[in-house]
Amino acid sequence: MFTSVLMIEKALTSADVEFVTTLHGDEPVAFHVLLQPRGEQADRLLRAIDDVALGEIDEAVREAETPEGDEARSMGERALEVSLKALRTTGDTAEGRLVEDHPLDALRKLVEEVNADEVIVLTDPHYVEEFFHRDWASRARHKVGVPVLKLFSHSKA
Repeated sequence: MFTSVLMIEKALTSADVEFVTTLHGDEPVAFHVLLQPRGEQADRLLRAIDDVALGEIDEAVREAETPEGDEARSMGERALEVSLKALRTTGDTAEGRLVEDHPLDALRKLVEEVNADEVIVLTDPHYVEEFFHRDWASRARHKVGVPVLKLFSHSKA
């Protein structure tokens, strides 16, 4: 069985699930999902700049409405449950947890704990962070000791 740690920031779409569950053909995969709710993941200014870079001016204006704190955590818990259920319906195993602080430390610890074969980072594009190599995937490549695959989710958060 192949062991993948999957870092996400929102619920997986059906297209996302199909994408990650077919990466290894017919080989069964054990997914260990880490979800850090978007409200805790980046500050509003960076998210607004990303929205502007994508030409989504209306989204940039609405960044002030993005849930933070307990509300983001509650939404994150629901997103994690939806994602785990969707992964399990494919026949793969899946377990997960929310990450509230230091996502890369949690990632490194989980990779060691489950003896992961790879890390998959599945997020929306974050152009500012990616440009400066401060996104999760770029930073994880220097921390985890296993291959890190960066994928973009199939829908906007």
